[in-house]
Amino acid sequence: MDLRIEDRKKIAFPRIHHYNYAIKYIIEQGLEADYLLLPPATKETAELGSRYSPDYVCAPFKHTLGSLIEALEAGADILVETGGLCRLDAYGQLQEEILRDLGYRFEFVNLAEYMGGKKREWLRLAKKLSPKLNPAKVLTGAYDGVKMAEYMDEIEALYYQNAGFEAVKGSFRKVYRKFLLQMQTAENRREIRDGYQAAKQSMEELELKMPEHPIRIGVVGEYFTVMDEHSNQFLQEKLVRLGASVHRFLNVTNCHFRAKEPALRPRIREYTRFNMGTTTTWTLSAALDYAKRGFDGIIHVKSFGCTPEMDAIPVLQNISKDYHIPILYLSYDTQESDTGLDTRLEAFYDMLERKKKILR
Repeated sequence: MDLRIEDRKKIAFPRIHHYNYAIKYIIEQGLEADYLLLPPATKETAELGSRYSPDYVCAPFKHTLGSLIEALEAGADILVETGGLCRLDAYGQLQEEILRDLGYRFEFVNLAEYMGGKKREWLRLAKKLSPKLNPAKVLTGAYDGVKMAEYMDEIEALYYQNAGFEAVKGSFRKVYRKFLLQMQTAENRREIRDGYQAAKQSMEELELKMPEHPIRIGVVGEYFTVMDEHSNQFLQEKLVRLGASVHRFLNVTNCHFRAKEPALRPRIREYTRFNMGTTTTWTLSAALDYAKRGFDGIIHVKSFGCTPEMDAIPVLQNISKDYHIPILYLSYDTQESDTGLDTRLEAFYDMLERKKKILR
């Protein structure tokens, strides 16, 4: 099969939280190709994906399929499906078949086929996306893009841990939105670094009205849904508005660069001896860490039908019992109503607040 594709075709990825800014940077600055950055997802995105998805597939499949359809409608020529850490790894082929049955014409790249491959296979892929490839520029662009993802994870963590206690309403959000805009428009390493440093300094200087004993909530669960704010109905933002300090271990930086799954298994050996699949080890390790650090509560997030995270629930219940830490379990499909979620989060927060006052 000829892997060469003519210049200046538009490349698109399904939406993956804010990481599309890093992907955009790698494509445009590393490969010197055109990247189609989709606007924020809407309820129509999930509805599109659901309309053409098989029964009982997980919500991430529906969200990513909806993104790919919207990308094609916006003029994308090349679709890149990232695959996943679970059965999503096998969904790329099915999504391609669905899209071709719908009559779309496009080039399709399934990254699942390259995972674990040798460097020359990734170079071959890069040449497919950009025939006039400059290997040195690709490496530089990839390094800078990965660094951007790490910076976004760090600033996001600062935001969710502190924004609930800001002295001036909206001050943290203003800094955070400006930072994301800088990442979206960055064209070189200096602009990435300067945007990160400015955002970090600004957040550290903002005045806080931090209570002596703030409510701390750890969020764990299935990789895609726990990170993607549209998929989880802006869960962390809702918790911030309630006045909680929100912590989430699962992100690209921790799961791909800092905490490899095998290295975490010894930490949870008192609860499970085996890898239960996908991000379950990260889920259990993070939950146990939150429990040992005296967090007030944990929220477990998964997509409907996510088997590995369903298997994690009995273990989480054991952690909850041993450390007397409440856990709220949330399962998502493609529902859009906020009412039920808001009610459950408010009740959970109120319960944690009452428990904390009693224990003090």
